[in-house]
Amino acid sequence: MTIRRDLALLEEEGKLIISLGGAVLPNVLVQEKAFSTKKEYQGKQKRQIALKAIQLVESGQTLLLDSGTTTLELARLLKNKQNITIITNDIKIAAELIDSNLKVIMIGGEMQSDVGAVFGAQASQFIKTIHVDIFFLGAHAVDITAGVTSPSIDKSFMKQKMIATAENTWLLADSSKLNVKAFSFVCDLNTLTGFITDDDVSESLKKTFNEHVKIL
Repeated sequence: MTIRRDLALLEEEGKLIISLGGAVLPNVLVQEKAFSTKKEYQGKQKRQIALKAIQLVESGQTLLLDSGTTTLELARLLKNKQNITIITNDIKIAAELIDSNLKVIMIGGEMQSDVGAVFGAQASQFIKTIHVDIFFLGAHAVDITAGVTSPSIDKSFMKQKMIATAENTWLLADSSKLNVKAFSFVCDLNTLTGFITDDDVSESLKKTFNEHVKIL
């Protein structure tokens, strides 16, 4: 536990990135993190993003929520809404909404252990059969030149299918995800309707991102 606390402190200081089984230097590709590791990290920023994102939601809409802790924060706000349909590939989000009055559709498929995300051929096939008003996209890494990236090809493929089924795609990613890259390409920034992040972003970086995507 002492080592874990030390690693968490070093990650907060930006000196390393916690990964499954250890930690890596921040200049390498971003790795997948277990839900238990990332659920409290940047919690204030994620709630800030969710409060902005919910302002985009209107009664009667069908929403697609990507897996992730930032979209989970959005789900916690949405559970008090009425007349909204939510589709998700995240078992944590589905569980959060179990007592809500919303219509919730859980995407079936292979579940990723320690994370709770669902992906695979069955999930992708289901995505092809639906159409949604807004897709709230989560991200492991966001970079001006590399765009949105994820740690695995399977996850990137799933996210691409989700983007294709949505009228609008809004990226939700806190400032710790910026200027880093992961293994597999998801989409270019100009593919997105917009990008919501927290206030811990410099004015110069905001300006740079605004040249490629609407940023809130």
